[in-house]
Amino acid sequence: MSTLLTRLRPIGLISLLSISFQATAESALEKITIDDFFDIAMMKQVSFSPNGKEAIWVESRWDETLDKAQSDLWKVNTKTRQTQRLTFSNENEASPVWSPDGQYIYFLSKRTDSHEKAPLNGKNQVFRMTNSGTDLQPLTKETEGVNAFQLSRDGKNLYFTGNKTTEETDVWSEMRSRHDAPQYGHGEHQSNPLYVLDLEHYKQQTLIDDDKVVWQFSVNNAQTKIARITTEDNELVKLEGWSDIDIYDVKQQRHQVLADQQWRQQAPSPYGWLLGLAWHDNNQQLAFRIDFDGHPGKLFIADTAKGNNSITELSRPSKVTLNGQDIQWRPNSDEICYRGAESARVKIYCTEFIKNKQGDSRKVIDADIVVGSYDFNSSGKQLVLSHNGLTHFSDLFIADADNRRAKIKRITDINSQVKHWQLPQISIVKWQAPDGATVEGILELPHGYKASQGRLPLIVQIHGGPTSATPYALQHRSYGRSTFSADGWAILSPNYRGSTGFGDKFLTDLVGQEHDIEVSDILAGVDHLIAEGIADEDKMAVMGWSNGGYLTNALISTTNRFKAASSGAGVFDQRLQWMLEDTPGHVVNFMQGLPWEQPEAYKKASSLTYANNINTPTLIHIGEHDQRVPLGHAQGLYRALKHYLNVPVELVVYPDEGHGLSRYQHRKAKMEWDKKWFDYYVLGIQD
Repeated sequence: MSTLLTRLRPIGLISLLSISFQATAESALEKITIDDFFDIAMMKQVSFSPNGKEAIWVESRWDETLDKAQSDLWKVNTKTRQTQRLTFSNENEASPVWSPDGQYIYFLSKRTDSHEKAPLNGKNQVFRMTNSGTDLQPLTKETEGVNAFQLSRDGKNLYFTGNKTTEETDVWSEMRSRHDAPQYGHGEHQSNPLYVLDLEHYKQQTLIDDDKVVWQFSVNNAQTKIARITTEDNELVKLEGWSDIDIYDVKQQRHQVLADQQWRQQAPSPYGWLLGLAWHDNNQQLAFRIDFDGHPGKLFIADTAKGNNSITELSRPSKVTLNGQDIQWRPNSDEICYRGAESARVKIYCTEFIKNKQGDSRKVIDADIVVGSYDFNSSGKQLVLSHNGLTHFSDLFIADADNRRAKIKRITDINSQVKHWQLPQISIVKWQAPDGATVEGILELPHGYKASQGRLPLIVQIHGGPTSATPYALQHRSYGRSTFSADGWAILSPNYRGSTGFGDKFLTDLVGQEHDIEVSDILAGVDHLIAEGIADEDKMAVMGWSNGGYLTNALISTTNRFKAASSGAGVFDQRLQWMLEDTPGHVVNFMQGLPWEQPEAYKKASSLTYANNINTPTLIHIGEHDQRVPLGHAQGLYRALKHYLNVPVELVVYPDEGHGLSRYQHRKAKMEWDKKWFDYYVLGIQD
């Protein structure tokens, strides 16, 4: 017996030591704060070196002194995992690409000096440096800057679009010239000529100057054809519904516009915007995309050798919604690859397209990932990607592009501080909507929380779009995630009807039912958390930005269950939105017609119609120069609550800001206002 006790004692001691060490390690973890948000590095625009031995990316970090987010180029050795920062300017770098031999890196940057003359005139120019970050040289010197660029496959030519402004000539041009102090709705025309720079002799020539606005362009590998997405003028409204794909034959100097019946007349909505251009290695097949608000996007492949009517629409895997514009032909294959949203994840898919017929589609990586950007090496056998996980923000990973079951290998750790944080518990929660549909959301609970600890105050945090989704991943955002759970709140981010990645019907159910079906979806999710014993129904708040702000307005005009609200850049009246926003096709799609065609739909979907129901203390955020959801919405909501309904309200207008907040101080102000507002009105904290 004593022998048995002797044997057991060390085991017990080790167990106690293990528990003690675990508790000590746990207590050493740091609570997430608002300031932690500004220390997060974000990774985007990853690019694989041709030989797969290195990768570069754009890394964005907040800079308090500059009062903005600052982007620089970084590089990693994929074998040793050694990272190197390549740029150190106070201006943002973007769009990095490798030279074919991997010796140089080309990118866009706005740089300036005391003379402020091109190329150092504060306008975007193309720069080049060695892959070690030395010998930085500007390659362009455009007075009005460079819009976009592409390096030829052989590395000998640099193609780029510039910016050109001309005065329109009509019967009123003389009057506009005589009275040049006012601002006019039109009169100036901006276009994007296409140039090519010979990198062996540094001679530049103009290839296309046809007064078109060029939103994107792509040159095929043989440099014989150039695809452009064009409109007649530079108003954003023209992109949705009036954009074309123009194919330019370099040798014959002839344009060919692709027939658009499949994505205009035959589409569920004519108000879609073209994006994403990718040439196959055969120099004839062109892949491109179109997106719609409220309807699933489409992927097409045109055989430009057979005329402008040889266009095939590719079908998507079940429940997958196309995501983003970075479509790519996988090198040395007949696969067109793209990102797809599926059940709060974002994955990479590839679809075979052989002899103008669609073949099999596959997931490149069969894992829970939320991909931000990706690229193949020159052989097409390896893939580099950035993705968010449940315990990390965006980082670089490498995968075998042939074996979807192969594990992805993490190469970077650009936010090493996260391992010291008390991370929230993130899970997917499902519930039934009143009409029987299954709806999902992301539930975020405080670090270490257990059900036995009782109910939590709840924040319903609503994503924008609405043709979007909250991802199944760690997020520390200025819209509520992580900081509130760190303070003991539960956060529900519902992927309501109209969200992407849950099938076409789930997406299109919202059309014609805004301010109704998605509101019911969200409230059913709240009821589910209350029934599960997670949420305290007497301590609830709601918040969102953009369409999340619109739905915040919709919820507080539908129910009085929320004790506080934070409405960011939210639509208050659909008629005003159609009149003022820069992409009115969004409203037309969901209202199923123009304001004079569907007046009742516009009235029904406007929170202004039900404003007399609001008694929720509401904090309103808006950018002074927001063109997507103009200032008038916030002013109207504020007027209704402050002057007519006597509801506690605060209007916060951020000067010189657009639809998002780009300044450090503005982001911090928004986050601190939200915390104080919810603490006061929901938790009763008054200090």
